[in-house]
Amino acid sequence: MNMTRRSTLATASTVAVAGLALASGIAEAQEKHSEIHDAIAALEKAKNYMQHAAHDFGGHREQALKDCDAAIKQLREALKYDKT
Repeated sequence: MNMTRRSTLATASTVAVAGLALASGIAEAQEKHSEIHDAIAALEKAKNYMQHAAHDFGGHREQALKDCDAAIKQLREALKYDKT
């Protein structure tokens, strides 16, 4: 095996291992706070639904969308500051 091919394989292996470690860390963080991740997903789904709805929910859509954005932002901030 020539030197260039060996170097390419070594680099590819390093990248693959780093990718697996990153994916593992992300999965672990999501499992650690699955309720918060589920809440973010639910809020994003509700927001998308409201944005594409044919009506304005009795005039409450605009504020509900703002509140969804605020809640999503706060939940993401909370995840950043987890110390456990």
